[in-house]
Amino acid sequence: MSVNLWAPSASIATLKQRAHIMHTIRHFFYQRAVMEVETPSLSQASVTDVHLASFSTSFVGPGHAKGLPLYLQTSPEFAMKRLLAADSGAIFQICKAFRNEEAGKHHNPEFTMLEWYRPGFDEFALMDEMNALIKLVLQVPDAERVSYQQAFINALGVDPLTASVEQLQALACEQGFADIAQHEPDKDTLLQLLFCMKVEPTIGQQVPCFVYHFPASQAALAQICAHDERVAGRFELYYKNMELANGFNELTNANEQAQRFNQDNAYREQHGLAQVPMDKRLIQALEHGLPACAGVALGIDRLIMLATNKQQIKDVIAFDIHRA
Repeated sequence: MSVNLWAPSASIATLKQRAHIMHTIRHFFYQRAVMEVETPSLSQASVTDVHLASFSTSFVGPGHAKGLPLYLQTSPEFAMKRLLAADSGAIFQICKAFRNEEAGKHHNPEFTMLEWYRPGFDEFALMDEMNALIKLVLQVPDAERVSYQQAFINALGVDPLTASVEQLQALACEQGFADIAQHEPDKDTLLQLLFCMKVEPTIGQQVPCFVYHFPASQAALAQICAHDERVAGRFELYYKNMELANGFNELTNANEQAQRFNQDNAYREQHGLAQVPMDKRLIQALEHGLPACAGVALGIDRLIMLATNKQQIKDVIAFDIHRA
């Protein structure tokens, strides 16, 4: 029997639950006087992050007869930081985000993201607020907290901040990843392999768990911690084998941000990946002045999967990519 591809991938009952959760989330922020904003899905620049692939298109119109390259945004982060630099104050956004090459049980190329920024917060204050939201939506106890270093040691008995590439290669081979690890020279690739395959399954199984202070080499858009330059003010939230959120004590230094973008593109060139134009408007905003703040992106679809006890992302969205 053929599948009725016109029909939603999620049940109407689930979509009603989803609508209620979206209302709850918005009310949570309205109560806290966090302003809801909207930013473009299409932009002239995108993320240089080597682990993300953007969709691209071209605008042909007045002034751009030969076409203006545009990217569907993987997150609203850059535009929201421009609003912060313009003195918006605390803001949140629920929007569609787009990531190429991602589809499966927990991924859809088009997905819904909640992102919010809190001037005056550090990563720990933002974890407190996220904990309140997660408790409200999922009806769970307070989240646990563990540093990246301690989570790694607990699971594998090795300190990720001091281990050499050779030690990590040997550890990965012992754990059954010799085909990947024995010729891998990059420490972060080895750390990410071990963390994803061996550490993540040990955390956040009974209650949600924040993992904080990732290695400085994995800082992304976070500040390096003043008390320990080996780690960054970055955290992630895990629950029941899902990564739910990625947050930062945000980097505010324009020169450092530009340097990181350039390093990403250098890595892309070395590994045969497409170059991505640096978002110069973001750099200009940082030069103008981004207030000290913390921000976080949370996957709404995954949150709703947990709230409704669904096993696949297609079961909580109206139409997954195969029915879109």
